[in-house]
Amino acid sequence: MKHIFNIFMIGIAAIILLPSCKKWLDVQPQDKFTELQVYEDLGGAGNALNGIYLLMAGNPLYGNNLTMGTLEVFAQRYNIGTQHNRVRFQSYSYGEQDVMANLASIWENAYVAIVNANQFVKSMELYKSPKITAADDSIMRGEAIGLRAMLHFDLLRMFGPMYNTADSVAKSIPYYRTAATTAAELLPASQVMDSILYDLSVAETLLQNDPIIREGVVKTVVGDGRDFFRNRNQRMNYYAIKALQARVHLYRENKPEALKAAKFVIEQSANRFPWINPSRIINDKTNPDRVFSSELILCLFNINLYNTNRNLLAPEVMDASILAPNDTRLKAVFENNENDYRYNPMWALPSTGAKSYKTFYKYTDVQATDSSFRFKMPLIRKSELYYIAAECETDPVAAKQYLNTVRYNRGLVDVSASANIITELQKEYQKEFWGEGQLFYFYKRRKVTSVPNSASTSGNVTMNAAKYVFPLPLSETQYR
Repeated sequence: MKHIFNIFMIGIAAIILLPSCKKWLDVQPQDKFTELQVYEDLGGAGNALNGIYLLMAGNPLYGNNLTMGTLEVFAQRYNIGTQHNRVRFQSYSYGEQDVMANLASIWENAYVAIVNANQFVKSMELYKSPKITAADDSIMRGEAIGLRAMLHFDLLRMFGPMYNTADSVAKSIPYYRTAATTAAELLPASQVMDSILYDLSVAETLLQNDPIIREGVVKTVVGDGRDFFRNRNQRMNYYAIKALQARVHLYRENKPEALKAAKFVIEQSANRFPWINPSRIINDKTNPDRVFSSELILCLFNINLYNTNRNLLAPEVMDASILAPNDTRLKAVFENNENDYRYNPMWALPSTGAKSYKTFYKYTDVQATDSSFRFKMPLIRKSELYYIAAECETDPVAAKQYLNTVRYNRGLVDVSASANIITELQKEYQKEFWGEGQLFYFYKRRKVTSVPNSASTSGNVTMNAAKYVFPLPLSETQYR
């Protein structure tokens, strides 16, 4: 964090060193004038808000590390042999230079995005442009505060302790609500949770008039400065806030509140996020919607998605670099069921690249460049709310109904009446969220002690707190 704060200190020093002459007091500082201009209308403020999303879509965060890359390696998704360039990640060698640098990049870029969110909220409150209505201001600040909460939560899920009780007092991460110029103290995990839930509550209130709640499609004119009201499932919308509340409460083991929030999203937004039509996946061989875009409650528009795919997942990538599973492991995850929409056409034996194993096509581009689902990186999808409801529901029959609803919409039959719900949920997380980074969090939350070893066709890797808890970067610890 130190070098992040240095950026702010340089700016402060530049102001302090201005000549102490009265005429300087009569002139608006250039940086202040520029910032005032940015926030004087919806177009400028919207661009500033979009900048936070762009930071999040970068490779250090959700464009790679927190979705298809680092977190999936830690979840033992890919076949990482001894000659692979990620072998130190697969073995959780957090003290190795490449792993340390990667985790530091995640930490630092997440906090840069948080600082930008805080600066956005501060500037919206400070300038209060008459060209921005109170309703529009409320929605934009709600988005920024919601993003701030989500970023902190994911940092807690990575760098925070194993969350053993609802009031875990183990030290975790700092929480920032202002664009601070000094490092904040490391807080007990429970206090971070309190701050996350508080911010989500504030964001919920600010987004209570979110256009996504209203019936019909929100009409806008391109260039009218209101473009951020379109495609609300690509933004931190009202239902995304409620879904995050469910996710956070479940992580804290507050199942009644998690169930309440999950059921709210399921019941109130069923028509807003319809299940994927199988024809969009199975029948359309040229332009399949492999991200199931209609189901996405929150996603990022990642303009570099297909470049990242070509560098990590494509058949042309060398064996020592490609992120692909062992075929035996892959078949085991999907239980050799070709009817599962998440297996076919997501995985295929390449016709090019001389690979003898199936590779991942979820983030492969399609021919129709005007497809609405292009460049979408999933962050929250409706199926997760059904999984949360299934895990939290005390009635076993109702729990299986939630689980079977997802399975039905993935081309599968119901689980048996005697099936163990947690066992089945773990299978579902393994299938549903490939390339989205959620499986590692599931393992950590559930305190799973043994997961399949991705580097072999059999055997498991023993997991513990030393592997589940990422060490804080040296830039964060050496100055405390």
